[in-house]
Amino acid sequence: MNKKSENTFFIAWAASLIATAGSLYFSEIVGYEPCELCWYQRILMYPMVIVLGIAYIRKDFKAAAYSVALSSIGILISLYHYSIQKIPFLTESAPACGRIPCTGQYINWFGFVTIPLLALVAFIIILIMSLITLRNIKEEK
Repeated sequence: MNKKSENTFFIAWAASLIATAGSLYFSEIVGYEPCELCWYQRILMYPMVIVLGIAYIRKDFKAAAYSVALSSIGILISLYHYSIQKIPFLTESAPACGRIPCTGQYINWFGFVTIPLLALVAFIIILIMSLITLRNIKEEK
């Protein structure tokens, strides 16, 4: 494997690790209780730390295909979650989703950065780096 594949794959893994650490920080240290949509995003993000980490150690960069699938679904959920927080007509018609409302905003840095946006950015980074890794693998053949 070339160094470029290794670097892009590492960035995907690092993004999943940072997102997972941030998620755990918000819930376990700060005490923010996750809503239902946050849980779905966690279900998609947390395994990527392990899967991509093991694949990186074993130099099995074809595992990027798994992160493409997980991050693509994560992007859709995060985008929806962010939309119901920030687009007024969606916020007003958003369904109740458990004990903690999904429209709630524990953080709102700079007036637009919320937890679902942070997850969305992480999923996008993982998707892009995984696609680049897969392209590099294909070019090497």
